[in-house]
Amino acid sequence: MTTEAEFKDGTVGKALALLDIVESFKAPVKFNDILKQSPFPKPSTYRLLQTLVSQEMLSHNEDSGHYAIGSRLIRLAHSAWKNASLAPIAAPYLDALSNATGETIHLAKLDNAQTLYLDKRNALKPIEMFSNAGKIGPAYCTGVGKAMLAHLGPTARDKHVAQQSFYGYTPKTFTNAADFNAELDAIKRSGVSFDDEEHEPRIICIAVPVLGPQGALYGAMSITSSTERATLQDLEQYKTDLQNTAQQIGASAAAWMLPKLGG
Repeated sequence: MTTEAEFKDGTVGKALALLDIVESFKAPVKFNDILKQSPFPKPSTYRLLQTLVSQEMLSHNEDSGHYAIGSRLIRLAHSAWKNASLAPIAAPYLDALSNATGETIHLAKLDNAQTLYLDKRNALKPIEMFSNAGKIGPAYCTGVGKAMLAHLGPTARDKHVAQQSFYGYTPKTFTNAADFNAELDAIKRSGVSFDDEEHEPRIICIAVPVLGPQGALYGAMSITSSTERATLQDLEQYKTDLQNTAQQIGASAAAWMLPKLGG
């Protein structure tokens, strides 16, 4: 564990370290539990927590003694994913595809070798599933994650694949790098990836990358359904519409991110 003396980013770095600890519990947590994981002495830990509470980065229930992620941090996190460059650019295209298909639409990007969901349109008949805008999920067993990993350059792809956990969420999940790399090769050739109940039982999807000039990877998007009302073959009928929408988003993103000189 990193010690207090090893922190090079001063008070800000220490405060962020405590935020990470609180977040890691995925539920409100008491001071003694935080202290067990804190690299700082008890007085420093307490003082930093009080500062985070006063700044609304954490909340503190005085009756129960629990600390939790605060309203200010939630607002900042929501703003970060909502205003990520791809999300507002893609919004009208996601709306149009959602209206045309009636199925769930996802927009995502890679974040530290994982899938960060930037936006989502629910189906006309919504399906309960893991994904929501702002949520992070695995890349190796989601359609959008596989579409993005398949379109990385060789060095970046190797690095990202090496960071996958290959935990077996379902009997269909890829659980080793060799088989997964073969899957990515096939996706790169076809331009389309599928999630065949690899992350969640009954959840299936078709996904494509969102690419810019010279194959720059901006993200990925998918059309998701359930095995109760569709098959992968049913979803494949949306391939052209999905690819056309991704191309439109990629072109708009390129125009926004790479304006012409003097323009």
